Amino acid sequence: MRDLSRLFRPKTIAVIGGGAWCRLVIEQCRKMGFAGEIWPVHPKAEEMAGLPVYAHIEDLPEAPDASFIGVNRFITIEAVRLLSERGAGGAVCFASGFREAQAEDAEGADLQEQLLDAAGDMPFLGPNCYGFVNYLDGALLWPDQHGGHATDKGVAIVTQSSNIAINMTMQKRAVPVAYVVTAGNQAQSGVAHIGQALLDDPRVTALGLHIEGFGDLRAFEDLAAKARAVGKPIVALKVGKSDQAQAATVSHTASLAGGDAGAGALLSRLGIPRLNSIPEFMETLKLLHVVGRLPSNRIASISCSGGEASLAADTAHGRGVVFPELNDRQKTNLREALGPMVALANPLDYHTYIWRDTEAMTKAWAAMMDPDLALTMMVVDFPRADRCDADDWECTVQAAIAAKQQTGANVAMVATLPELLPEDVAERLLAAGVVPLMGLSEAIVACEAAAQPAPEDVPPLCLPTETVSPELVPEAEAKHRLGWHGLRLPNFKRANSSGAARAAAVDLGFPVVLKGEGIAHKTEAGAVALNLMSGREVSDLAAAMPTEHFLIEEMVTGAVAELLIGVVKDPAHGFVMTVAAGGTLTEVMEDSASFLLPATDSMIDNALNSLRVAKLLDGYRGAPAADRAAILRAIRAVEAYVLAKAEGLEEIEINPLLCTPTDAVAADALMRRKD
Repeated sequence: MRDLSRLFRPKTIAVIGGGAWCRLVIEQCRKMGFAGEIWPVHPKAEEMAGLPVYAHIEDLPEAPDASFIGVNRFITIEAVRLLSERGAGGAVCFASGFREAQAEDAEGADLQEQLLDAAGDMPFLGPNCYGFVNYLDGALLWPDQHGGHATDKGVAIVTQSSNIAINMTMQKRAVPVAYVVTAGNQAQSGVAHIGQALLDDPRVTALGLHIEGFGDLRAFEDLAAKARAVGKPIVALKVGKSDQAQAATVSHTASLAGGDAGAGALLSRLGIPRLNSIPEFMETLKLLHVVGRLPSNRIASISCSGGEASLAADTAHGRGVVFPELNDRQKTNLREALGPMVALANPLDYHTYIWRDTEAMTKAWAAMMDPDLALTMMVVDFPRADRCDADDWECTVQAAIAAKQQTGANVAMVATLPELLPEDVAERLLAAGVVPLMGLSEAIVACEAAAQPAPEDVPPLCLPTETVSPELVPEAEAKHRLGWHGLRLPNFKRANSSGAARAAAVDLGFPVVLKGEGIAHKTEAGAVALNLMSGREVSDLAAAMPTEHFLIEEMVTGAVAELLIGVVKDPAHGFVMTVAAGGTLTEVMEDSASFLLPATDSMIDNALNSLRVAKLLDGYRGAPAADRAAILRAIRAVEAYVLAKAEGLEEIEINPLLCTPTDAVAADALMRRKD
């Protein structure tokens, strides 16, 4: 992996090119107080932004640590070559027109390959990116406006989109930003590679990734390992849906695991919480900057309104946080602080009896805080300063800070509406160690994300293989292959006529199941019949099926639940295994969970426990429970086949897996692969 430290923390900066873009890079560095040297390079100009200009890269006093290349794509390639030959620390390639979204054989793709060759071992960002802002050292290889300011520590943000990067710097949420880096085309330095370099800076407290696509999966595994090693959390805003994962739509599995289930499974595997909006993303980063990962998902809320208390409870409903009941210590101290008229609960409405009494408010808020809580939220909305007198709200700021100082607890002040927590107030709170969270729903999501445990050490992904044109493997053959890897199967026989099917049924013994082979969705095609009790019934039904090849199986009875176990190859993320409610209602119930292979025991357990049908597996209303060990063996058998035979495999589906109190039997198996 190329070393990006000189590029991101330079002592010398070269600005190559002319015009407004390059002048802005120089001006931005000066505004931020960059202490190093800046060397403009232009073949004709004598000065730029008041600085003397070097005619050629070869004329520079020494190899620059960082270079902003603001020329057209053709000259960019030559500039990169010259910088690399001089031993420069790295470059930002501003120009567009390289690969972009063009075809592999387009001119831009060829130019991008030339750029990579020219760079050699020298790292660069882009092409087609704005570069980066280092707010810690005042180094801005950034040709546009931005909204940030100097800081001594903060969060780092990496995005493929320069425009989104600009917007994030313009936030008025008091998020302390240490770095903003854009990746552009990621021709050489990808999001994960950049993220690893930023985690090396001890002044970076947390990392936020805006991801359009993952690309190098091994690099993301390395990034997660690095984050574990240095103890810094990562969060992600993942956009886009994977059409590739939906390319195979033969099975129910492909439908359930379509879209971006693979992306979600990858982030979950890496221990990276996924946010769904920029406000959630920024608020979570802010919370992580101040307190790091929360020790649990147990939180408290205190406000002066019953409506706000109810809103807090409802907002948290269905999320991964809980409001635990008050303990005896909290009740005693709150009763002492608030008197007999306040109903004590969590979330708490403390009414307005103590409003403006900073000492009393401090006492009440501190009483709510408890060592068993991960975070206590004070819900406070400030009035508009341009139309109202906000002086009365100063008591809340002082009480929040005093309660934090008294207890040492994790404390947040939360505005139900983002605009009702002024930026200057937020910065005061932040400086005192109180987290200013803007938006109640964003605050709850941030708590949920911050409460996710640190990622576990997981085995390397089974990487997706080259996409092939698969064929449908006959069910009997699919079962035979999976059986060799430990999948429990019903006894079965194959037949090539209705008469042979009748004879096979007699040999197996009744009741039996009759299936037509070579048909993906047998139920819809009328190619499956259950619980047949006579040979004539078998032969008559076989004659009516749209095939001449049949599978006759023993009828497995006593199932307490039916599951689906499936695997789809997602070219973007790996092999996605899905467990779901099985049988004919799989897609109607939409009860599924996905993870990537190979899986840990906890991944499998978490997936099974998240299903609504988990109640059936555990024994519902006195019914016997399913054999969880047998279910795990079935899942591991499918996994073992995938890991051993990944080359050419596109998908597998077991549906249903009949889960009985003593066994888990694969009643039906679908496989598509190219041998």
